Amino acid sequence: MSQEIEIEYKNLLTKEEFIRLLHEYPFPEKPESQTNYYFDTENFELATHRYALRIRSKNNQFQLTLKQPHPDGILETHDRLTEEDFEAWMQGEPSSAQHVEKQINKIGISLKDMIFFGSLTTTRYETTDQEVTLVLDHSIYNGKEDYELELEAPNQQVGSKKFQQILTTHGIITRDTPTKIERFFKTLPQETQVKLKPKA
Repeated sequence: MSQEIEIEYKNLLTKEEFIRLLHEYPFPEKPESQTNYYFDTENFELATHRYALRIRSKNNQFQLTLKQPHPDGILETHDRLTEEDFEAWMQGEPSSAQHVEKQINKIGISLKDMIFFGSLTTTRYETTDQEVTLVLDHSIYNGKEDYELELEAPNQQVGSKKFQQILTTHGIITRDTPTKIERFFKTLPQETQVKLKPKA
């Protein structure tokens, strides 16, 4: 499937909350590791449109994903990449990506203008709980680290109710939780932050 609607809820955690939830739910003993490589144009045109572009490396597989706002959640568009494609992207020569390319061309942006800005590595625990998927992420990027709970649901009604139930049950306060790419970009140099500010 090249496209899907992602309905998910996120909340940043303290390390103690992370460990507590890890033992309260049937997460696997061994986590998986994945790395996100983030791209945008020099002037952050994707971010201006609230789009996010990444390559995810996991188990020696590479997937290019474009995330964009959607009334029901986040629209994700995917393209599988070979290792050779991945290396080309990292060297500043993005390979063709049929589905993602079509989406960004609609807003007048070309793949050839993509620049690699850095990476974020996540240790991830994942399990299912009734209708939802629970995810605990420990992420490291640019000398920073954070802990996060994610819940993926089939619809907003189920997701919102279950997510609030988990936070309330475990005494976890609701925290402002930007996306991973937003948190990553906030660690870039100050001159980059100026470019990231939305246009008036």
